Amino acid sequence: MRSLPVGSCAPMRIRPYRWLAQYYDQLFSPLRFPMDTARVRVLGRILPGVKTACDLACGTGTTALVLARKGIKMYAVDLSPHMCQLAREKADRTRLPVRVLRADMRRFWLPEAVDLITCELDALNHVPHRADLRTVAKAVERALRPGGHFYFDVNNSLGFERYWSGTVWFEKPGVAVVMRNGHNSNADRAWSEIEWFIRDGRCWRRHHERVDEVCWGSDEVRRIFHKTGFDQLRAWDAAPFFKNNSRIGPGCRTIYLARKSRG
Repeated sequence: MRSLPVGSCAPMRIRPYRWLAQYYDQLFSPLRFPMDTARVRVLGRILPGVKTACDLACGTGTTALVLARKGIKMYAVDLSPHMCQLAREKADRTRLPVRVLRADMRRFWLPEAVDLITCELDALNHVPHRADLRTVAKAVERALRPGGHFYFDVNNSLGFERYWSGTVWFEKPGVAVVMRNGHNSNADRAWSEIEWFIRDGRCWRRHHERVDEVCWGSDEVRRIFHKTGFDQLRAWDAAPFFKNNSRIGPGCRTIYLARKSRG
């Protein structure tokens, strides 16, 4: 795929990640602790009453397994077949009650209504179009029981400016990654052109992948969720949970908890 210059804004579509799936846990494990801490803090009073839940855009299944260990019957949904495979393998090894489903977050269906849906690590930003937030909200509302909750976090425009710019380099055993990041503040979009260098015996093989994100302001998030059957929406700035990450400062990322109307 041709690289796009900073400031460009190509049409977005959801891409089922392959290499990102394979190395996600290895490269982005530092993000797990602050997000685990935030989940415990925000959902502390809710989790004791949760019997069934779904982790939407579940990635490799880490959050789904954390909740399953609490005795919650879990569904895990992701569009990427590679993410789903890894999540299934984790669930099989632990023998925990997690059912993995491959589906688009805009059109997913669950076998039953659930008490809680989670969508972490800015996964909701990965939809292709601004209008898709309403579509996801409707799908989540349909999947929740009355009074159920949707817990999610998103990158904000300030986050795009702070950490979706410049070039980032990661290196782990057997893999090196170059992420060339850019954002368009007028369109509230960001992207990363990722070059993977993966050891294959004595050789290093190069692969390319692209990640896109779109974001919404807090007023837009509140308006959409109130119009799609949610009667409460609370918000927390994520910065206090990322104390050891100087790039995620106040205003960069927001954590939300929405409640579906009981009516």
